[in-house]
Amino acid sequence: MNIVVCIKRVPMTQEVDLEIDADGRGVNREPLAYVINDWDNYAVEEAVLLKEELGGDVTAITIGGEEDEEILRRAMAMGADRSIRIDPGDRVMDSYVVSRVLAEVIKGIEYDLVLTGVQADDDNCGLVGIMLAEHLGLAHAAVVTGFTADGNQATIKIELEGGINEVSKIRLPSLLSIQTGINEPRYVSVIGIKKAKKKDLEVIELGDLPLSDEDLSPRTIIEEVYLPPETEGAQIIEGDPSKVADEIIRILTEKGVNV
Repeated sequence: MNIVVCIKRVPMTQEVDLEIDADGRGVNREPLAYVINDWDNYAVEEAVLLKEELGGDVTAITIGGEEDEEILRRAMAMGADRSIRIDPGDRVMDSYVVSRVLAEVIKGIEYDLVLTGVQADDDNCGLVGIMLAEHLGLAHAAVVTGFTADGNQATIKIELEGGINEVSKIRLPSLLSIQTGINEPRYVSVIGIKKAKKKDLEVIELGDLPLSDEDLSPRTIIEEVYLPPETEGAQIIEGDPSKVADEIIRILTEKGVNV
């Protein structure tokens, strides 16, 4: 089974005091450390597990500059056979443009399955995978937590709301966005990453793709990014339960909540 897995390098924002950048449309990323997007890490592991079980090869793809090649090397250290980096230059991309660019490159690859992460850790968008499937004309499913191939179709397990799971059949080729927990990503050693440097890493310039200015025009434009205003601390209400309930109702009523 030939598999394409799309990955992204994202900043680590946990336990960090974020700062808004100079133009007020994003976060200052210069002091932040970067890692592979968590959901994408599971997608890479699933692709490699399927290759080990069924044969074929795995191609990892990302859009980014030279610094983003580190996650491609990581993917190859995990077991991907080759990698492709699409250099965007100075082009500003939203989810639509990212999916359009990825689709143009993936069209030229022989594949049975395309995997993405459910969403991106930096902007919390979960759009690229589904948009990519539409551009490629593929059957698709999101929030996938299980996959079993059976000829030209597969049985998939999907996480729904409220802790409910759904089991479905899907025709191949298809695109799946992978949820965390579908597997346990393997440890990647420094030696493994060094060995991965010997594997094929192709670089494609955005300008070399047959895409028009309309294709590369963002559909979503960020106007402003700001930190939420600081508010007062929690109000502690003590006393008899009935009196506490009356006080809560009073407070909610004053704030315009119908109770």
